Amino acid sequence: MEGLIAVTYRCNARCHMCNTWQFPSKADEEVTADDLKTLPHLRFANITGGEPMLREDIVEIIDTVRSKADRVVVSTNGFYTDRITDIARQFPDVGFRISLEGLPAANDELRGLKDGFDHGVRTLLRLRSMGVKDIGFGITLSDRNADDALELYELAEAMGVEFATAAVHNTYYFHKFDNVIAEKEKVASVLEELARRQLATHRPKNWFRAWFNCGLANYVRGGARLLPCDMGTDVFFIDPFARVLPCNGMDYPMGSLKDRSFSDIWNSEEARAVRSSVCACTANCWMIGSVAPAMKKHVGIPASWVLKAKLTGTLPALRGLDACTSGE
Repeated sequence: MEGLIAVTYRCNARCHMCNTWQFPSKADEEVTADDLKTLPHLRFANITGGEPMLREDIVEIIDTVRSKADRVVVSTNGFYTDRITDIARQFPDVGFRISLEGLPAANDELRGLKDGFDHGVRTLLRLRSMGVKDIGFGITLSDRNADDALELYELAEAMGVEFATAAVHNTYYFHKFDNVIAEKEKVASVLEELARRQLATHRPKNWFRAWFNCGLANYVRGGARLLPCDMGTDVFFIDPFARVLPCNGMDYPMGSLKDRSFSDIWNSEEARAVRSSVCACTANCWMIGSVAPAMKKHVGIPASWVLKAKLTGTLPALRGLDACTSGE
């Protein structure tokens, strides 16, 4: 099982593609480290927000989640360099993904954060110099920053750090329902070129990322989701109010960790009803939080695509799997 944990909706950025910062959570109402102590064993946990570094008790939260998960990654805009590096010294096995929306002009415009690019890159450089292995960039593609995506990927490759991609989505979590990619073919073509470059590397992880990015191009073009979504079954989302939900795209809570243990919530009638709703969802989201577990579960589909791509030197047609296993 994997977990996505948003520890706050407070944020120091003013992102164009996300209005969460306009609806901040209150510090005294947010999920605590104690609330998270009933979590089950997890293969992976992502601590996100808002901006997690605004939590005064983020060290305690990370310590608790580390005790539950084999791998922990914190998503941050990288602005608070000293705080992040202090955490990395305490927890050298924790990973970090720094959100950068392009080169300096595009990033700072889209994030509404003066000198945000400089802070983010400085944070990555310091983490790398400390020997932290699990670090990288994360970009959310839109019309505004598509031209920067390939250069940012090459920068990540030159630095020897990971490069994660997403595209703008509309959900209650972002408080946005008007994100639109107007130049769909341009953005999709950038993702396909990125996939070609990833396939040309000697890293199998990049080859599977290439499949994900072609799937993201399919999403941008309006295509159907390629793999079943088992959010609420294989993965859960915890919001800043300690509510357990299937994902950050469906505001369907199963229960609150402030009232019940995770096990009680996960095995409840409410949870079963939510899983049925996931199975009926038609949003076709293509976010790494839901797709990566599905890729592992149905590894034959991306693996066969990767094999064909490596043998032919082309981007093969995408094959999907139209089945839902949620709502048992």
